[in-house]
Amino acid sequence: MSDLIRESDRIHAWDDAGRLVAEITFPMVRPGVYCIDHTFVDPSLRGQGMADRLVRAALEQIRANGGRAVATCSYAAAWLERHPEQAV
Repeated sequence: MSDLIRESDRIHAWDDAGRLVAEITFPMVRPGVYCIDHTFVDPSLRGQGMADRLVRAALEQIRANGGRAVATCSYAAAWLERHPEQAV
């Protein structure tokens, strides 16, 4: 698997065969507010902490942009509930 590729509202990774294996999207929905609306982890990577890594990377990027996060993705919403200290 490649390293995480960061874009303005998306972080993703590809495997050596060119398949998308991990992705999180967080578009800006209002000035300064980013909505984590999608998290995907390929079955080959499940149970290895990849979804956690994606959420942490997204929050890091949102913080760096001076924004705050909300979540409509069920995984991200549950993650933020379990880690209130990480909420931005």
